[in-house]
Amino acid sequence: MIVEIGHFALALALGVAVVQSLVPLWGVARHDRALASVGSAAAVTCFLLVALAFAALVTSYVRSDFSVENVVANSHSTQPLIYKLTSVWGNHEGSMLLWVLILTLFGALVALSRRSLPLRLRAGTLAAQGMVTVAFLAFTLLTSNPFRRLVPAPPEGQDLNPILQDLGLAIHPPLLYVGYVGFSITYAFAVAALIDGRIDAVWARAVRPWTLLAWVFLTLGIAMGSYWAYYELGWGGWWFWDPVENASLMPWLAGTALIHSTVVMEKRDALKVWTILLAILTFSLSLLGTFIVRSGVLTSVHSFATDPARGLFILMILVFFVGGSLALFAWRAPLLRQGGLFAPVSREGALVVNNVFIATACATVFIGTLYPLVLEMVTGDKISVGPPFFNATFIPVLVPLLLVLPLGQSLAWKRGDLLGAAQRSLAAFGLGILVALATIAMTWGGPVLAPLGIGLGVFLVAGAAFDLGERISSRASGWPAIWSRAKGLPRSAWGTALAHAGVGLSVIGIAAVAWSTEAIGVLKPGERLTSGRYTVVLESVMPRTGPNFRAEVARFQVFSGNRELKPVEAAKRVYLARNMPTTEAGIRTDGLSQAYVALGEPQDDGGIAVRLYDKPLILLIWIGAIVMSLGGALSLTDRRFRLATPRRVKAQPVAAPQPAE
Repeated sequence: MIVEIGHFALALALGVAVVQSLVPLWGVARHDRALASVGSAAAVTCFLLVALAFAALVTSYVRSDFSVENVVANSHSTQPLIYKLTSVWGNHEGSMLLWVLILTLFGALVALSRRSLPLRLRAGTLAAQGMVTVAFLAFTLLTSNPFRRLVPAPPEGQDLNPILQDLGLAIHPPLLYVGYVGFSITYAFAVAALIDGRIDAVWARAVRPWTLLAWVFLTLGIAMGSYWAYYELGWGGWWFWDPVENASLMPWLAGTALIHSTVVMEKRDALKVWTILLAILTFSLSLLGTFIVRSGVLTSVHSFATDPARGLFILMILVFFVGGSLALFAWRAPLLRQGGLFAPVSREGALVVNNVFIATACATVFIGTLYPLVLEMVTGDKISVGPPFFNATFIPVLVPLLLVLPLGQSLAWKRGDLLGAAQRSLAAFGLGILVALATIAMTWGGPVLAPLGIGLGVFLVAGAAFDLGERISSRASGWPAIWSRAKGLPRSAWGTALAHAGVGLSVIGIAAVAWSTEAIGVLKPGERLTSGRYTVVLESVMPRTGPNFRAEVARFQVFSGNRELKPVEAAKRVYLARNMPTTEAGIRTDGLSQAYVALGEPQDDGGIAVRLYDKPLILLIWIGAIVMSLGGALSLTDRRFRLATPRRVKAQPVAAPQPAE
């Protein structure tokens, strides 16, 4: 009965989403405030119905209801409860339901944001978002129904893919989906603005928090996915330029550009057309990622579906929303009034340069990801575009952007002093150079470019700190005055500095990867293996049984020089239901570095193959991502995002026609 309730709630949500997508637009067209307000009630109702359906599916997994085909294919009665829960979104059908749940949650949040949005803008936004909801609910019900029954019900399930039975999978997909789906709201805002013919600072203030929220979660989702692949797959790497990894990176890059573009628009009423286009493209890239993962065009540990019918349906969604919004943009954007002017040397000019570099970097990833797929579909030829291509095209675009970043944040709005900004950045630049030279001296004969990367990261961190210090201490004498200015500084300024410092920390961690070392050996108990600063000694190999797997666990002593660290365990598991092996790496954290141990196959002579990595400063990659996210979250608490819409905007009747400007 619970399954039927969930299925019915999902079907009912589709009907409510149709109402949400049509009635508010009708109300705006007929100058009827009551009809225009229907979208809010419909959005909240749609979320509650989808939440009910999601709860029904979760209940089916927790109870191990093997009359549900989705539960049979992805669960097992012996699975721990946590993995029964993560099994809900560890498959195509369940993950689509989670996608729709987050989609409707964002719609409900917009509907409840009455004080921060004019009625006309809210109605148009909810209508556009409702259309996206209709498409994905229809896709779920018609091609990916998670409530399909099996008659007769089998006695046991097939278990979740062992690679996905990890706590990282309890965190990674929900974070990533909030990021992906969050950009649907910025897309809906853009479509509403194009239909209405009005885009101004009020629009920028309204859209920026949603962009920040989506960006924060997408940053955390990508970082969590990277760390999960690092420790779970046993390969010792943190990024492989896999097409699905790139599919998450592209909307992140576009979203980063969008955040900076909305700042210019809010401050100077400029870059209106570009900001609208970025809002459309960011969600379009999220849809593209959905198509890549679920269409069957590639085989990856990340991909879910291989059904051509599903791929065709998603392709139709992609064409409709991307093509339709771009056509609307081509029609309406030329009619929008251009914004304020600013000098090329200014904070606005620096943000434009920022956008150009980020857009170019995104384009290189787009071409490198899509070209092999398109070539294979058109000609049948298979080519591999991997790290060498992306390292040769992406990094040369990214480095100039990072060099300009501290300089740009020191410039004034509207018209800046380039020489003064350079002088203010000189201390940070000098510190970066000193650190780079010191790194070269300490690692003489090692990688050539990596020390420059370390210096660049230090330059970014120091530039953010020095700029913040300049703003706090300027025209302040004594600690009381400095403390007062620090408290009075907008939270967005603190958030910006924190986010830029996070970028610097990640750059340092990425550059330090160049000094990673690897050693491979076959060990018996008592034998040792050395890689870089770390040595491991195999103590013992013992069998271990889990709730749904058996494992061979190797225990190692770990030494850093003459210093003994805590022991570490690495394992090879075999999950019984699928008879599928997995590798569980053993990781010992040493400050910001890690000793990484992975097991290979047992040998005929009784030894076991072992790989040992020395990973210097690697934790900075993910610490930097967390610091970036904290910066974005801090900016979200800025006072101006909590203010209501200005009275002059609220006073405008929904009935008033909006001329194209």
